[in-house]
Amino acid sequence: MEIAIPFIVLVVFLILGIPIAFALGGAGMLGIWIVKGNWDVVMATLKAVPFNTVGDYNLTTVPMFVLMAFFSSSSGLARDLYTAAANWLSHIRGGLATATVFACGIFGAMSGASVAAAAVMANVAIPNMRRYGYSDPLAAGAVGVGATLTILIPPSVPMVIYGVATQTSIGALLIAGILPGILLAILIAATIMIWVTVSPGNAPQTVKTSWSERWRSLVRIWSSLLLIILVIVLLYSGVATPTEVGAVGAFAAMLIGIFTRRLSWASALHALRETIRTSAMIFIIMIGANLFGYFMTQSQVPQNLVASVMEMQINRWVIIIGVTIGYFVISMFMDEIPLLLLTLPLSFPLISAAGFDPVWFGVMSTLMVSMGLVFPPVGMVAFVVAATSKVDLMNVYRGTGILIIAIFVTTALVMIFPDIALWLPTSMRKG
Repeated sequence: MEIAIPFIVLVVFLILGIPIAFALGGAGMLGIWIVKGNWDVVMATLKAVPFNTVGDYNLTTVPMFVLMAFFSSSSGLARDLYTAAANWLSHIRGGLATATVFACGIFGAMSGASVAAAAVMANVAIPNMRRYGYSDPLAAGAVGVGATLTILIPPSVPMVIYGVATQTSIGALLIAGILPGILLAILIAATIMIWVTVSPGNAPQTVKTSWSERWRSLVRIWSSLLLIILVIVLLYSGVATPTEVGAVGAFAAMLIGIFTRRLSWASALHALRETIRTSAMIFIIMIGANLFGYFMTQSQVPQNLVASVMEMQINRWVIIIGVTIGYFVISMFMDEIPLLLLTLPLSFPLISAAGFDPVWFGVMSTLMVSMGLVFPPVGMVAFVVAATSKVDLMNVYRGTGILIIAIFVTTALVMIFPDIALWLPTSMRKG
């Protein structure tokens, strides 16, 4: 019964609004003391865990990807991506919303963080869609659900965190997200097309753009496409490690900003400061999660859970469906990185014991997390879109509530056909 106390304390801390890193760390230290009964062991763990956590070489991938994201954002690449997509799709009913989704996906290939993509694209896309009479639910829904693409398409920070936490190949995980990400983007676009066909009032106007302007807008995004191709080719070929790919990508994003004369000294310094702040936040969450994970390991909670489930001889698909529902519920109240770090010590041993591929489960995890990011009652991305664009939160939820169907369908397809996620990383290993 004593083992339950740290879990209760963790829930109380979260309800009280204590930052997730300190809630996890505090509950973990209490749990270690309960299990070991010795405060010296707690202090020794507190000395070792922070260094061992941030000393992991694989974690250097995180600040590199984050820096690439901020350089890309500071260089105004998101606006160019949206403009190009809008010029090519605006003549179709609902085309501006579809353009927003594809712009989110491409920007995600340069950022890797759903909240950042939502904030940037809400500023860029929603005012333009409103100008042409698009309803707030459709405009905000396209941004919110489109932003979830960023945690699937490389470089994905949550994928890196998953890889570090589970000792799974980060390169394989990043590549595994490509096809599910493309599939999700297509299904979101198809859902938008069905929506505006059934209810044309949500997208009353189409915009015709000349062919010359369409081609000119493509010229303005050549650097973005080059950056994306560079990152994916380096990852897929295995020529560079994910950390090296992140460093090359950040350097290339900086050069693009300098070459296009959009990256000023002030914006470059801002990008560096935000990278340090964001990376420090991620690292301190990982330290807290590892302290809590050490307690769970010592208390044998994951091992006992796996043993109990295996003894019950439950069908492994029932297990994955149960895990999917659990992730969906919890993700409504928590951002993706803390959620993964909190749940993986329990879910990953269970999934591994059931015989599921760890790379496949990495893709499934990000899909499951992305559902809750745009679903009420909380939905972190939905809140960001509402706050950034000044759209009523209920209208955001109306939009994401319809378009989230695409995420449900994608999750089901990846579950039924694992090769959607595994084909590229398998061919990469063979190569």
